[in-house]
Amino acid sequence: MTMSQRELKEAFVSNLNGTSLQEVALGSFLTPLCLISRGLILILYHQAKGTLPLPLPLISHLLLDFSLLILPLILSCTLLSSTLHLVIIGLTLVSACVFCYIYYTNSRPSAQHPHSTVSTFLQSHIEFNQVPFVTIFRVFVNVKTAISILAVDFSVFPRRYAKTETYGTGVMDFGVGAYVFANALVCPEARRKNISGSRMNHIKKQLLSIWPLVVLGMGRLVSVKMTGYQEHVTEYGVHWNFFFTLAVVRVMASIILTVLPASQSWVFALLISGFYQYILETSRLKTFMIHNNDREKDFLHANKEGIISVVGYVAIYMAGVQVGVYVMQPRSQVRQWLKTLLSILLGSVVLYAALYTCQTLVEPVSRRLANLPFCIWSVAQSLFFMSWLGMADMVLLFSKRTSGCFFVPSSWNLCKKQSNSVSDKKTGEIERHCLVQAVSRNQLLFFLLANVLTGLTNSIVDTLTCSSIFSVCVLLLYMFMNCFVIHVLHFCGITVKFW
Repeated sequence: MTMSQRELKEAFVSNLNGTSLQEVALGSFLTPLCLISRGLILILYHQAKGTLPLPLPLISHLLLDFSLLILPLILSCTLLSSTLHLVIIGLTLVSACVFCYIYYTNSRPSAQHPHSTVSTFLQSHIEFNQVPFVTIFRVFVNVKTAISILAVDFSVFPRRYAKTETYGTGVMDFGVGAYVFANALVCPEARRKNISGSRMNHIKKQLLSIWPLVVLGMGRLVSVKMTGYQEHVTEYGVHWNFFFTLAVVRVMASIILTVLPASQSWVFALLISGFYQYILETSRLKTFMIHNNDREKDFLHANKEGIISVVGYVAIYMAGVQVGVYVMQPRSQVRQWLKTLLSILLGSVVLYAALYTCQTLVEPVSRRLANLPFCIWSVAQSLFFMSWLGMADMVLLFSKRTSGCFFVPSSWNLCKKQSNSVSDKKTGEIERHCLVQAVSRNQLLFFLLANVLTGLTNSIVDTLTCSSIFSVCVLLLYMFMNCFVIHVLHFCGITVKFW
């Protein structure tokens, strides 16, 4: 019996085993290198022409950001996936050469004394409205998710990067955990916003704030059922989807955080993930989730993966709140932030050691179960990625200080001795043309737009039979449309938030 197109597409993304932890970690270096490359090119242009932004800024900055920040991510998970290590080595060497050129060609006498230059740099004070590497982390989790949800339907996207069936570590498995972690980093509790009124009023406010996610989840459910779009049922279930998971996690975490102080949320993250793993090991819950396929019995049976895995995602969210509290603490010196980044990196190493122990003694990572190893991996890999984004920003900050060009967007700035309104206006203008800031401004809209365009592309293009080159061209066009809409909205100062 021949399979329908829908069944073929479902089979294409089913029964996969993922890739190694090392390959997922290796991919974390690409985005920081792209950001450094983008920053160094802007510094070089400023040194050569003495001015920024670029000519025709709306188009030129979009094309620059798309070429240096989006294009490499698309190529690295398609045509260049087998040579990812060579891409990273090549980018590192080129960036290092440009960095050295900027350092040694500046006219400042102190540049001839590297030790004193670095020492002075570490003592410098920095200013920012938002913690840059947190913003960049959240934006690129969103961007990589947008790329992956369409790329996974093409054969050019390696199957090892796609979501695993039951056990394993696919790149897209990490994306789900990272998305929850990214949301937790900037939640009101992590930013230590005071809860106004009673606790019940706060909970009611949180319930009201999630209605867009519930509406988007219902919209996705209805559109999938009406159009006959392919479904990977063992991912979340028959009716459940990731929007519902995000909504429920947000409410559950808010209820917990009305009782538990945010500064102690790591305790609950540990307790809930550990207790959940204990239940999986000592009861029939794991067998029910993996082997019981009687999905017509009731709502729980139909959506067991989506409903039960919420417990693991709440643990990831609570860990994200703890990291958010730590990162949002007031710091002003470069030395303090460097120490913070090293602490985050050390935390990642410790958690990876714990993950190795868990996988050896308990069971492997499972996104489907959202088990303890999955929670540890999601947090460990998020910290690893975030720490290297911060390190990249340190490299850019040092380059900016050395060159005297302070107009690199989405980056720290050194405190100026005297406020310069012309300089501040110029910095604001550069930020207005920055794709990272554009996505940051309308993150949920960007995610929604990506989902809509993914469905539209699948209805127009037979993704399974496309050649590699054609597939990449479709992905580039799809991401450019996403970025163009978001970029224009940001340029016009429009924030789409109706809740």
